Amino acid sequence: MEPRRNAYEQPIGAPVPDWHGAQAPGREPLAGQYCRIERVNVERHAADLFDAYRSATDGRDWTYLAVGPFETLDAYREHLTRAAASPDPLHYAVIDLATGKAIGTLALMRIDRANGVIEVGHVTYSPRLKRTRVATEAMFLLMQHVFDELGYRRFEWKCDSLNGPSRSAALRYGFSFEGIFRQAIVYHERNRDTAWFSVIDGEWPALRDGYAQWLDAGNFDAQGQQKANLANLIARQRKSL
Repeated sequence: MEPRRNAYEQPIGAPVPDWHGAQAPGREPLAGQYCRIERVNVERHAADLFDAYRSATDGRDWTYLAVGPFETLDAYREHLTRAAASPDPLHYAVIDLATGKAIGTLALMRIDRANGVIEVGHVTYSPRLKRTRVATEAMFLLMQHVFDELGYRRFEWKCDSLNGPSRSAALRYGFSFEGIFRQAIVYHERNRDTAWFSVIDGEWPALRDGYAQWLDAGNFDAQGQQKANLANLIARQRKSL
């Protein structure tokens, strides 16, 4: 499709009529079938989160994070205290409804209400959360909140370009790869080239339907194994819209 042109015959972007910006994330919990997402609270969540992270056999889950690993509960409480006080990033705990325990965290960050852009980051999933229905539903609940309730136009995911698991997760969750920002960050006394991914509001209906189909109890057999994978369900919905 040819771009619009102004009075000077210059190409210009698509109109965004009556745009007044997006809303700020609130403090209300987000509840699903398998999990609840709520703002981190040191007294409610620190002990459960520390225990969940300590269930890992080594420290590899912290390699691409700016913090951790934490050797003591006191050290983790100090970190979570700072996270709980932060207005941006806004840190959330992921609560497994089956146990009532917090088993991971993630955050909404770089909140740009004027342009309707927001990022998910600080994704810190314990072994008890990884590769579970809870993990997928947590991302779905956050996307649903961002697009359907807060009115954002763009949802971003960024990670170290060398972080293969994070890049794979972004693609599985329906984010599109946009490129590499070279020498974007210095952390742990080393360079980070940053891989950028995004979902935009026009893509969200296909993702929403794909997630709903994946999370349906009928998509899992008696052993809890998926029958259809999320990426394929999203791709199928994209073709149908």
